[in-house]
Amino acid sequence: MLASEYIKKYQSVLYKVFSNALENNKLTHAYLLSGEPGTPLKDVALFLAKSLVCDMPEPLACERCLTCIRIEDGSFADIMIYDGAETTIKKNDVSEITSNFEKTALEAKGIMIYILHLVENMTTEAVNSLLKFLEEPGKNVFAFLTSENEAKVLPTIISRTQVLRLKTIDKQQLIEESVGQGCPRQDAEILSFFLNDPTTIINTYQSQEYIDAKNALEKQLEGLRRSREEAIFVSQSEIVPAIKSKEAARFYLDMLTIVFQDLLNIRVNNRITLTSYDSILHELAARMGHLDETLIEIMTSRGKLDLNVNVALLLDHVIIAITKEK
Repeated sequence: MLASEYIKKYQSVLYKVFSNALENNKLTHAYLLSGEPGTPLKDVALFLAKSLVCDMPEPLACERCLTCIRIEDGSFADIMIYDGAETTIKKNDVSEITSNFEKTALEAKGIMIYILHLVENMTTEAVNSLLKFLEEPGKNVFAFLTSENEAKVLPTIISRTQVLRLKTIDKQQLIEESVGQGCPRQDAEILSFFLNDPTTIINTYQSQEYIDAKNALEKQLEGLRRSREEAIFVSQSEIVPAIKSKEAARFYLDMLTIVFQDLLNIRVNNRITLTSYDSILHELAARMGHLDETLIEIMTSRGKLDLNVNVALLLDHVIIAITKEK
């Protein structure tokens, strides 16, 4: 699904607000796109950026013209993108933007755009530099900032931007639409927990990191079903060697988070997310202890993946928490 289709279908308010601003020449120099984790914020930011320079706007980007294609393949000179999901955005990154955008635009459009994805992942020095630039924006310079955690964005940044909040898609709708596009229901249930876009779900369930993590989860559940000793053995002999990348480890720990939340939901007769695993989850909920403590340990370990940690040792720590005796 193209970003244009996603916005029209799921983010109609955002589409109308930005379209009206563009058509009436009432654009703000800086926008903050805010949404839940898993929302395609970067794709939306890039689409809105395209809309400012598109050769054939409809009224937003057509995604077919030469300019839109050049932006997509990274060859449009007057757009700079920094991705806080890949690495922390530093002061030097912001300095590079300000230095380049103090000059004349290289493209005939005369418009310069920068995208900072996940501004909550900026250093303090970078934030201070950005604030100065937002206070005194250059002529025809536009910014698109994104955040998955608006509470972590400084009020001084929010006050200098127009905030566009993306709506979260209903989870059941998300599952059904993903299944309708070819995703197995089991995978749709898992991925709907931490993704909020059917296209992203379709692409993710076929990735090797996700496949490795799901296989590990199913081996872990089966080991837990058999015995504590079997769960430890399976983890050390099969799971830890298979989860080699941090991305696979993130998927695995996210899946374990869903599992233990479901186990807690079963205890209080609430609806569960992973209905495809209903039988084994009910069996485990009846005999496992320390569910609250284990969930906290899993979520804490998940947070440590963003630090310089040894993945194998981290997973060993998690299995110790999971198999703790009552």
